[in-house]
Amino acid sequence: MGQRLSGGRSCLDVPGRLLPQPLPPPPPVRRKLALLFAMLCVWLYMFLYSCAGSCAAAPGLLLLGSGSRAAHDPPALATAPDRTPPRLPFRAPPATPLASGKEMAEGAASPEEQSPEVPDSPSPISSFFSGSGSKQLPQAIIIGVKKGGTRALLEFLRVHPDVRAVGAEPHFFDRSYDKGLAWYRDLMPRTLDGQITMEKTPSYFVTREAPARISAMSKDTKLIVVVRDPVTRAISDYTQTLSKRPDIPTFESLTFKNRTTGLIDTSWSAIQIGIYAKHLEHWLRHFPIRQMLFVSGERLISDPAGELGRVQDFLGLKRIITDKHFYFNKTKGFPCLKKAEGSSRPHCLGKTKGRTHPEIDREVVRRLREFYRPFNLKFYQMTGHDFGWD
Repeated sequence: MGQRLSGGRSCLDVPGRLLPQPLPPPPPVRRKLALLFAMLCVWLYMFLYSCAGSCAAAPGLLLLGSGSRAAHDPPALATAPDRTPPRLPFRAPPATPLASGKEMAEGAASPEEQSPEVPDSPSPISSFFSGSGSKQLPQAIIIGVKKGGTRALLEFLRVHPDVRAVGAEPHFFDRSYDKGLAWYRDLMPRTLDGQITMEKTPSYFVTREAPARISAMSKDTKLIVVVRDPVTRAISDYTQTLSKRPDIPTFESLTFKNRTTGLIDTSWSAIQIGIYAKHLEHWLRHFPIRQMLFVSGERLISDPAGELGRVQDFLGLKRIITDKHFYFNKTKGFPCLKKAEGSSRPHCLGKTKGRTHPEIDREVVRRLREFYRPFNLKFYQMTGHDFGWD
């Protein structure tokens, strides 16, 4: 087919050394280094991505911040967003010994209940992600109730990668509303698209102004209420105060206006908080019942994964928090996390949780159960859920 060359070879018979040769395979060491570099890039990306939302809320990383921006700003009276004038301090009249005891019993607040004066500055890592993460007003709030299990619920929820929550109780809608929504937003951690911003302040549930104020912020806010047997809750409330002020009157003397007649003193906050039906009526004037989830404080202890499943469904989250995240601490008497947010170590709530309750007169407990029974039944009807306290 082609011309014959000298020596009897065809013109197509070109020596192999003149044809293009394939590149030799890369040495094994080079291939391993390339793979290692790719894995390192993936790991670094995942690490920085996780920090974008969580570092602002992690206590250890908050220490990297530069301090409060408003630490040196002079205080000033401001008008609240609802146009109400600022409230001026007043001097209370002298109190009777028993009234003074009640004030002492109601005045002790745990550290987590203290209102933050100014927002914390973001950590350097959070500031690095300011372009991709942003601070949002909360889409969901745990509004109550005190000594119901709100801290446990928040700590459990923070394990979920799509939940970002401020650690301290902001107390914005009850104590700091005059500081404005911009101040409130600045308290929140940075979040990415698809993540939910949350906070918890149990006193909102019993604050008359809170429902209207939260509705004014957003009518779509999802509300979570952790409720507990009101008698047990009242004793737990008293126990917390007693640990801080051992000289307060006895639980029995604070419970009754008149021990002889058995008239319950509903002005004492430890008793008043447990009248759930009364407080719920105020919330239903501003929010439909479908926007509220009522979590059982008892089942949060006996079946934390089950209750967390309901909460994740309510928030529209994938069910990631399951039984594998919990173990039961026999010493404290409630479940703990095998791995807390931002840690690989087991985590239980602090020593202020799970205190041993003082022995209360059985007759007092019986009278309290009789007092709460009609309110409990009404609460069951309003929520469509029987919590089994009676």
